[in-house]
Amino acid sequence: MKSLFDTESLAEINRRLNNLTSESQRNWGKMDVAQMLNHCQHPLNVSLEKGNIKKQFFPLAFLFKKSLYNDKPWRQNLPTAKSFKITDSKDFKKEKEGLQKLIIEFHEKKNVAQWAPHPLFGKFTPQQWGQMQYKHLDHHLKQFGV
Repeated sequence: MKSLFDTESLAEINRRLNNLTSESQRNWGKMDVAQMLNHCQHPLNVSLEKGNIKKQFFPLAFLFKKSLYNDKPWRQNLPTAKSFKITDSKDFKKEKEGLQKLIIEFHEKKNVAQWAPHPLFGKFTPQQWGQMQYKHLDHHLKQFGV
């Protein structure tokens, strides 16, 4: 499984981000491209302890946890945590720059051995954090055909 901690995977994600334009159209879902870029910042902020998911009842979290970092692609139109749903208008350029900065900040923490637990899913290894962040970005970049 690719990881956002790997230099090659980081370069791939950045290339794909640079192929997005404000006119990029989604292949599924409800968010436009600027909203998606904002949405993708939230899980990175959680991992960097800059943001949080509002606690919500998720009784099968332990069953879903492995799907966050395994090799199996996520299906389209998965439900989104309420606090990560983006419905208001966003500025494409600002959101793209913000996401790129967070991706770099996350990547630079590749040697951190201890990470805070995820608010919903609990403890992840550093490897799992890197895989999960890559997988989330990959999913949404595919959503917009890049």
